[in-house]
Amino acid sequence: SAEYTVTRTYLEWLVELPWSISTEDHIELAEVRRCLDEDHYDLDKVKKRIVEYMAVRKLKDDKKGPILCLVGPPGVGKTSLGRSVARAIGRKFVRISLGGVRDEAEIRGHRRTYVGSLPGRIVQGIKKAGTNNPVFVLDEIDKLGHDFRGDPASALLEVLDPEQNSTFSDHYLEVTFDLSKVMFIATANQLDPIPWALRDRLEIIELPGYTRQEKKMIARAFLVPKQLEEHGLGHDKCEITDDAVFEVIDSYTREAGVRNLEREIGSTCRAVAVKVAEGNAKEHEVIGVDEVREYLGPTKYVSEVADRTSEPGVATGLAWTAVGGDILFIEATKMPGKGKLTLTGQLGDVMKESVTAALSFVRSRAAALGLDPGNFLENVDLHVHVPAGSVPKDGPSAGVTMYTALVSLLTGHPVRPDVAMTGEITLRGNVLQIGGLKEKLLAAHRAGIKRVIIPERNVKDLIDVPDEVKKEIEIHSVKRMDEVLALALTDPPQGIKDLAAQAAAEANA
Repeated sequence: SAEYTVTRTYLEWLVELPWSISTEDHIELAEVRRCLDEDHYDLDKVKKRIVEYMAVRKLKDDKKGPILCLVGPPGVGKTSLGRSVARAIGRKFVRISLGGVRDEAEIRGHRRTYVGSLPGRIVQGIKKAGTNNPVFVLDEIDKLGHDFRGDPASALLEVLDPEQNSTFSDHYLEVTFDLSKVMFIATANQLDPIPWALRDRLEIIELPGYTRQEKKMIARAFLVPKQLEEHGLGHDKCEITDDAVFEVIDSYTREAGVRNLEREIGSTCRAVAVKVAEGNAKEHEVIGVDEVREYLGPTKYVSEVADRTSEPGVATGLAWTAVGGDILFIEATKMPGKGKLTLTGQLGDVMKESVTAALSFVRSRAAALGLDPGNFLENVDLHVHVPAGSVPKDGPSAGVTMYTALVSLLTGHPVRPDVAMTGEITLRGNVLQIGGLKEKLLAAHRAGIKRVIIPERNVKDLIDVPDEVKKEIEIHSVKRMDEVLALALTDPPQGIKDLAAQAAAEANA
């Protein structure tokens, strides 16, 4: 009958699921650490959490698996870390991509009344692993969609809740399956799209971008040997110098991770492979800076900081994006008019309000800044622009930069080209805390910035910033906007110096 095939498929699924098959964990912590270090450079927070979990497993065997969420820019090793964790603790590895999944049935399965129904991806992954305790990576959990067919993020609430997932029920099986032994690792580029109820069930571990030195170490230990091997070039045939790696990092890539770095190293290896195949190569090819420029062509990235900030009205800010930190130029100009303020650059509502607040504070400080308090804006229009114009921008952390750009424009004193700043501003001139400090400082370091001004309340976050960055960047913490101008402007007026001294005295009182 027609029901025969349906019933047989259902029974096969029930029989083939690993109801009681578990792999034995490697509980030797030294071995776990060695495996993790072998595959990934740095990422100490994640490695520490995995070692802690295994230590607890060693003391208490029935401990439920953690539900981790690795958040960071593309190319920092979030997905590959799951495979490394599985190898380190001796478990099977399963990965499903949730990017673009819109149907709840993708997670929970279809009921057997539907033609061609199957279990959801969770049960399919468990069957594929062949054990009931694999390392299960839920990739791109922030890219889940939802429509009239249901909300898959809500379906994941049961899967990722340690108190409920021991009795997970798939619509197709209609029999509870114990997911409490599974180690779930979710990955995401940003937290904002993840619903609060789902985020509450995840243990968030943030993975920031890499510094220039860390990228060199990763290239030397992992990327270069891998690319030489993939292109048929051993160390006996080809070698890439450290200077060449730095040239690729500085001039041909601008990213938080190392994905493009690996791609460009692969391009140089292919160029050498062509020479070897044609018989034109030396016995031992050495790829230096000149060879990199020859193989990869004109440089893609140059430092714009010195050129962009050499005139009054331009200040350098720091921004956080889903792909890591970035530098942001705020440009202000004035023209004859009637005091109108124009804002361009696809600014969001919060950013527009930051400009308005900054201008109001300039007006309140006009006398101290050497401006005529009565009519310094009476006969001029102001225009504030934030390049690039095609990229939407929002957030309050550019308030300090907006204020500095406006003061620079109106007083005629340029902002120092090696200074960048970040911080939210209030109408009383206080500088408030911002987020993403580590990513912003890494971006400043990549761009060659030598001095960064941050809110005093963010000093506690400097513990997460690599020592390499802290050594090469002069970091100043401020409480008041008056302190910012004395640090940022070239040859600031005496009135600004007096305000800065007064603000510093109040802060230390």
